Amino acid sequence: MRLRSMVVALLLCTGWGRCAMGQNDAALEAQLQTMTAGYHGKVALFAKDLTTGQTVALNADTPVQTASVIKLTVLYDALQQVRAGRVHFDDKITLTKQDQVQGSGVLMFFDTPLTLTLKDVLTMMVIVSDNTATNLAIGHLGLKNIDDEIVALGLKNTWLYKKVFAPAEGSMPADQTQFGLGKTTPREMASVMQRYVDCNLNPPGSTAAKTAEDEQLCGAALHMLKNQFYRDSIPRYLETIDSSEKDSAIANKTGALDAVRNDVGVVYAKSGPIVLSLFTYDNKDQSWTVDNEGEVLMAHLAKTIVDKWAAK
Repeated sequence: MRLRSMVVALLLCTGWGRCAMGQNDAALEAQLQTMTAGYHGKVALFAKDLTTGQTVALNADTPVQTASVIKLTVLYDALQQVRAGRVHFDDKITLTKQDQVQGSGVLMFFDTPLTLTLKDVLTMMVIVSDNTATNLAIGHLGLKNIDDEIVALGLKNTWLYKKVFAPAEGSMPADQTQFGLGKTTPREMASVMQRYVDCNLNPPGSTAAKTAEDEQLCGAALHMLKNQFYRDSIPRYLETIDSSEKDSAIANKTGALDAVRNDVGVVYAKSGPIVLSLFTYDNKDQSWTVDNEGEVLMAHLAKTIVDKWAAK
């Protein structure tokens, strides 16, 4: 049966070596519906097995608050700008007292002025979700450039509105006050994560092969994501698939607000990579503990999906 599944998967897969077409896993989707039925909040998710093309979706096209998950698009634009030679990982960026903002991260505690590189601030933005580093990255790359890249990817409901803990500037879409820092959908953010996994830095529809430079850029990004500090959702019950002290087999980026808990990542299962894009919002449990209901639910959803697909 496994051989037959692999043959079918190969027939479905083209281009970047990932599946262009897939089949919805109705049985798994029904199981996930049951798991979320009693949740004290709202759930939206999309997951894809990149080997077989199978998918599951619950409210996958519903626009949701990103919180820090939007930082995946900042990182992606950084790769594109480095690739084009507009910026470089070793570009010097000066942290000043005025740059320091509250929330996640550690740079707000550092003495200033402090000189960092672009790669430093991107690493801090991902690994500890540093808000100050995020703003430095946005300032260096340009907010408009990041949103232009989002548009170029064909994403219709994903947007970065502003810097973290900063007022929105200029003419803003009417929904900015609803979503705050950024908005997305589970399906669209899954497509961003898949680009890291496939190392697809070309425009949508391009059949150009990835280059050695592309591989280096993607490797740098995945190294950051595999060392991401917050491991209480997707990795919570799956981290045991790691077999060494090297990078984790799970690359992810979390996002959290009082009533929001999100996690988007890829699990490198033995059967192949599985992309998970999980969002909970309007949450009754707004506690900041590892056992927050949203964190625990996402962990169970992730394990259920991976256990089902990786076992085939």
